[in-house]
Amino acid sequence: MAGKKQFDVDVALDAAMVQFWRAGYADTSLDDLSRATGLNRSSIYASLGDKDSLYSRCLDRYLTRYGDRYDQALSCASEEPLRAVRAFFDVTLKRIADPDVPDGCLVAQTAMAIPALSPDIAARAIEALGLQRARLRTALIAAKLADSDADNFAVHLAAVNQSLAVMSRAGASRKQLHAITDISMSALSQALRAPGSRGL
Repeated sequence: MAGKKQFDVDVALDAAMVQFWRAGYADTSLDDLSRATGLNRSSIYASLGDKDSLYSRCLDRYLTRYGDRYDQALSCASEEPLRAVRAFFDVTLKRIADPDVPDGCLVAQTAMAIPALSPDIAARAIEALGLQRARLRTALIAAKLADSDADNFAVHLAAVNQSLAVMSRAGASRKQLHAITDISMSALSQALRAPGSRGL
């Protein structure tokens, strides 16, 4: 049929996302994107945008995919906060263990590359990190943790979550990654049991 696209945009975006995720923004060329998506340069520009636009679309795709999973994990925080936070970490640990996706985290990778990124992409990465802290804070407030403790633990847990991705890329074992989360879970458990907290 005349004018019909000869490729699936979602498939192409997934392929581009994995390429950026694996190699990073700076080390991904248009030739790399062409090989990953099966599209020539003109088709990439016409259908997916320039490199910055495509990266932004891939980052948004990543945020939606895993953000929905994090939200689902934390949905039981008001009744079972420890189970919710454990499930939150499990989203990351399962992604790390998935052989079909690259190691690490596209958000963490983007944040580390901020000096080399356009202002728009850098702002989107900072916003993504803020959203991660916000979803954790909301869950901890729902678990009846004091506001100041919820703020502090939201920052801590978000940082630990990002570190899991970095550590996995550096070769940390699954056992080591679980040990990292166990320490955070222990600290959170103590905070939820503290006088004035109704989290447990």
